[in-house]
Amino acid sequence: MTYRILVVCTGNICRSPAVQLLLTRAVDDSVLVTSAGTAALPGWAIDDRMAAHLREDAIRTDAFRSRPLTADLMAGADLIVTATAAHRAPALALQPSAVRRTVTLGELSRLASHLPRGAAQGADDAGRLAALVPAALALRPRFLGQDGDDDVPDPYGRPDDEYWRSYAWLRHHVGRLVTSLREGVNPVSTPRAL
Repeated sequence: MTYRILVVCTGNICRSPAVQLLLTRAVDDSVLVTSAGTAALPGWAIDDRMAAHLREDAIRTDAFRSRPLTADLMAGADLIVTATAAHRAPALALQPSAVRRTVTLGELSRLASHLPRGAAQGADDAGRLAALVPAALALRPRFLGQDGDDDVPDPYGRPDDEYWRSYAWLRHHVGRLVTSLREGVNPVSTPRAL
């Protein structure tokens, strides 16, 4: 079984490719992470300043090219992760049936961090995600009105420190999600670290 994650931002040149590449490095081969943008121009490379942060983490960016979000991409995803809550509306306009599997990265990582140790049981990361995601999303009612700011701001065209801030938040959320995925798992079976 392959678990498919689709990461969505606006242009698919800063936030969503960073999450795609960070998650791809952290999970095993049972998970396929891709990305798209609600207003992407097809074929663009990752923005140079975001790519520089990824390269500092030893992640190659040269093969990445942006693509627009489509209904078919959403239909094929087990989980749609958005950079901000505002990305949900245009995504769900394309695929309304995806409402229960579309969540911001920040909210998912925050909710997953409240799960008990070992909540993500499975033989591989696909199985663990299949257990973790519904368990995390089931916690939504418990935290109504208590959520922090789950959105990761768009650094595009802004000063360098905004790129660093955005990347740091993306890395934080991916790291927290991966930690929740790994808790209670035999360290021998953990394929990669973030």
